[in-house]
Parts: sequence; C-alpha cells; structure tokens
Amino acid sequence: MSEELDPEVVELAAKIFELARQGDAEALAAYVDAGVPANLTNDRGDSLVMLAAYHGHAEAVAALLARGAEADRANDRGQTPLAGAVFKGEDAVIKALLAGGADPSAGTPSAVDTARMFGKTDLLALFGAN
Repeated sequence: MSEELDPEVVELAAKIFELARQGDAEALAAYVDAGVPANLTNDRGDSLVMLAAYHGHAEAVAALLARGAEADRANDRGQTPLAGAVFKGEDAVIKALLAGGADPSAGTPSAVDTARMFGKTDLLALFGAN
C-alpha cells in the first residue's frame, strides 16, 4: 500500500533539513518547539542532529539535543553523528554530542573506530579508548 505524500509536508521537511545543514539553531529550535519531531530523518536515515553535526554546527546540535533528539541515532548505513564529527574533525560538535550523551562506541564504524583509523589519539583519550 503506497501512501501519497503531501507536497507541502515534503517541502517543509526539505526546508528543515536545510536549516540543519546550515546550522540555524534558532529556527530549528522553533520548529521542534512547534511540534516537528526532534528525531526527524530524511530518506537516508540522516537525522537533523546528523546533518547539523556533519556540517559543523555545534550550536544547532546542542539545541536539538536539548529538545530530545537522540545523540546516537544512526542513519541507514549505521553511522552516528559522533563518528561523522570525528571524520570531519569538528571538535566543537564532538564536545556538544558528548555533553548530550553520545556513546563513542555506538555505530558502524563507531567514533572510536573512526578516531583509530585517522590516528586521532587525542580523541581516543577523550573517549577513554587509548
């Protein structure tokens, strides 16, 4: 059974995903406060937190986490926002995610695995995974 998606809803979701990519913490917070799910995901399973984290927006990540978004929500490929932030070298995002309860061992590859792959010994120490 195929359900027809409302074009206005699809357009709004696309706008909100773009706000996450751009890091507009204030607008994201307003949308979530107005009822948009904090764990909204796109067709690849990327959450708003994942998109904000991958694009280096620590303030947006923190705003979403403060509103109930899951720090460890993996996408369809098993990747977590923390592993993405490690891959991209986004230290402020890493700190925001850890403050929000992210687990460095979650996901495939995990943030720990990613830090090991790239020889980021400072992050391994931060994660307690020397």
